[in-house]
Amino acid sequence: MKPSRKRILKLWPALLLAIALPASAASPAAGPAAWTGDLRPIGESDWNRARAAHLLERAGFGGTPEEIDRLAAMSAEDAVRHLVYYKNVPNPLPDFDHSGVHDPGIEPFPPSRPAATTLAKQTGEAIGVKVKPSGNRKLQPVVDRFFYWLRASMLESHRVAYWWGNRMLATNRPLEEKMTLFWHGHFATSEDKVRDYRKMLRQNELFREKGTANFRDLLISISQDPAMLAFLDAGVNVKGSPNENFAREIMELFTMGVGHYSENDIREAARAFTGWNYVDLTFVINEDKHDETAKTVLGQTGSFDGVAVIDIILDQPVTAEYIAGKIYRYLVRDDLSPQLRAELGSVLRDTNYEIAPLLYTMFMSRDFYSPASVATRIKPPVELVISTYRKMGLTELPGVPDFNIATETLGQRLLFPPTVAGWAQGKSWITPGLLLARGNFVYDTVFPDINFIPPDRHPTDNYQISTVADRLAKGADVSAATEPPGQEMTSVSNSMVDRDEDFNTRLGSYRGWRMAIEKVKPIPRATAQLDLTDMVENAGCKTAQQAVDYLAGRFLSVTLDSNTRDALSAYLENEIGGTDLAPAKTYLEEPLRATLHLILSLPDYQLG
Repeated sequence: MKPSRKRILKLWPALLLAIALPASAASPAAGPAAWTGDLRPIGESDWNRARAAHLLERAGFGGTPEEIDRLAAMSAEDAVRHLVYYKNVPNPLPDFDHSGVHDPGIEPFPPSRPAATTLAKQTGEAIGVKVKPSGNRKLQPVVDRFFYWLRASMLESHRVAYWWGNRMLATNRPLEEKMTLFWHGHFATSEDKVRDYRKMLRQNELFREKGTANFRDLLISISQDPAMLAFLDAGVNVKGSPNENFAREIMELFTMGVGHYSENDIREAARAFTGWNYVDLTFVINEDKHDETAKTVLGQTGSFDGVAVIDIILDQPVTAEYIAGKIYRYLVRDDLSPQLRAELGSVLRDTNYEIAPLLYTMFMSRDFYSPASVATRIKPPVELVISTYRKMGLTELPGVPDFNIATETLGQRLLFPPTVAGWAQGKSWITPGLLLARGNFVYDTVFPDINFIPPDRHPTDNYQISTVADRLAKGADVSAATEPPGQEMTSVSNSMVDRDEDFNTRLGSYRGWRMAIEKVKPIPRATAQLDLTDMVENAGCKTAQQAVDYLAGRFLSVTLDSNTRDALSAYLENEIGGTDLAPAKTYLEEPLRATLHLILSLPDYQLG
């Protein structure tokens, strides 16, 4: 979504300030440069509050000053163990609240609208709906039902993303959600192709259950996961005609990386996965479609099935290095030397692919707290949004701005990764346009849009659904209401179409949206419940300078340089008409929000 001129103008004050000011100082959490690349654990004397904040930023989504203080009060070892080995930490979060949009008659859902109508013509029924025995548009109910499920599943997926975002925000186990997010990008699967929110939700729960456990168990589970099987076309991977999609991705993206296998390895591995499929939400092996003959994969020959191929892949030395390296690049920094990658791979391999010990080693290491690692990682969009809300002290996602639109505008929409490779990381998150969008996200949070329209209550422009709805409401017949823009039909031609056509796609799309909105529960739309006046007062701030220092310390991972600090203080002083906060208490909230917008629009805030 391109920002409009109006949206770009929101950020001009912050842009002018950022352009005029030099870069800020390094983070107080950073240790000596000699720590870079050193996996030995830090000593207890090295542990402090700044490093606790850094740990919480990377092993979670940051936190409030109170949460950082609690972590800093522990020993380094206890703090890391508390975050990594979290299974015993109470975490009373609700399960997803289904809207009840699915029923068994929908299964198996056809791959396309033509497939649905063809099936209906051949059998008299499709998607649990019978063909009309006579009358106009005999297949219209089938088409309506097809579009209903597409719309309902998409809308319910938006609710799943909100539910997940609320988990990230409120969890007592931040690493659990952080690793769920990591695996979602690693084993990237999209609702756009799966078209079943239930499968996407099941996969999300799988990542949460096994995200810090054993990688072999996780890899087997994701290979048998209905969402992944649907996404990578398991249904057409059969004996005699193997489909190479999954076999290619498991080697190239999920385990080893490019250059460590041959095209023949992919072809042979694909045969091992033949017959793997799903029925609704259940994994099945269709024995009659599985190729039981001998295959040669990565130098080994046998009558392998999919699990055997997975074990062969895990036996390759490069696999542990690839997985450990990717986790490291996600949680620590992108710059990874071959030597450090090999050491991390050894940690993972020596523990039989247990993920938690690898995470413990990383978070305890001197390297993790080195200048190369601290405040050098560009926050991905979802993390930026969640960490902002956590540091604001919010306990639930605001409905305004919309969480899904906000993260998509920044480049990352949960449950809808752009490709099977997931999202690019690092500098790809920052372009001039995306930097504008990041500042505008903050603006829309502290100054909510009074003209906000809930996207889950209003259809997209597919098939001009709003136009169809308006025309029908004004009394147009179906044919007139569903005419494409720029085309007009006479009443005679309307009658001919009404008499002859089996269905109307635009009408089906309109009815599908209408039925979906009737059933899918709305997303709550409260704005962020902020009270910055109370926040700075409780922190003991008396002056504008102290308020700026407090807000910068609460939200930034680096120390502001003196020029930036002075400019922000001067801005706030000008907005409140003096240096002291007390006389301005009755009108302090608006200036504080504007100042926070400036702070969170600085380049410094993009780093964590």
